[in-house]
Amino acid sequence: MIVGIPMKRCRGTGLIEVMVTVVVMSIGLLGIAALQVQSKRSNFEAVQRTTATMLAHAVIERMRANESALSTYLSQGAQVGGETISSEPSPDCTAGSSCTPSQLAQHDVWEWEQAIDGASETAGGSKSGGLVSPTACLTGPSGGGSGTYSVAIAWRGQNSVANPPSSSCGESSGKYDAPGGGDPDAFRRVLTLDVFIEAG
Repeated sequence: MIVGIPMKRCRGTGLIEVMVTVVVMSIGLLGIAALQVQSKRSNFEAVQRTTATMLAHAVIERMRANESALSTYLSQGAQVGGETISSEPSPDCTAGSSCTPSQLAQHDVWEWEQAIDGASETAGGSKSGGLVSPTACLTGPSGGGSGTYSVAIAWRGQNSVANPPSSSCGESSGKYDAPGGGDPDAFRRVLTLDVFIEAG
């Protein structure tokens, strides 16, 4: 007998109390785990959208700097992504070679596609630093004169959503379909940037 406490009042924790505590803690931990998974998905979507935004601005700035070759940007960049440009155009305009505006535009589009595909980072020999299943499309005035130019970049998201109507870039390409069939563009995400460029 413990001094000062009657024996009748000395009780341990019962098995039922322990089981209730375990169940409550398990539910709480499962909720935290689900929240962690959702948080990682949201962060990944945010990184993809931020990457697409930076890539869209990058090509627009190149076009503005080389405005005499806007038609070349449109023809070369009508739809890129997924290594549609098989090899680097010659000459290499970044290595000090003398290039015409058209050659520079071709090289710019090739570098842009490399960035979209994630060529700057590799894992196991595969490109891993860009967007997931990317497609990028450049559109603008016929002949490349002054006017509104549109950059659309599509990629594969983590969850199924309604197909974005803002652009048809990458639509029905088979890259963004739902597993097991169904909506062919259920996982398509698109960022569209429209800017006015005045040709010189």
